[in-house]
Amino acid sequence: MEREFTESTRARAELLCFLVAIAAASYALTQEWRVDHVVQCCRQWLVRNETKLHWLERVRTGQLALKIAQHDLESAGIAVRLSSVSALFTADMELNEASTMVQRMMTLCHDAL
Repeated sequence: MEREFTESTRARAELLCFLVAIAAASYALTQEWRVDHVVQCCRQWLVRNETKLHWLERVRTGQLALKIAQHDLESAGIAVRLSSVSALFTADMELNEASTMVQRMMTLCHDAL
């Protein structure tokens, strides 16, 4: 059964961090900010986590993820390069919480919410 997001849920920060990592990794691989990729990955994350989020909140979360990836990562000293992309995710394409880069991204995402 799908559960609805609430403002205080930890899942919101996890989704945002996942989308930031996806956007940054995608940019490192393609040199393009792929909005369609963020949208697709948001949908997949919600399905995988049996969670639903109102469409407008999905748009806002995706926009915030792109903003953080484009502007805030560099300011925070987080540089996602081609060589570091694989360290961001597990084999199942979930966030690698053992990665210090992911931990720093998560802090940014918590602060942004």
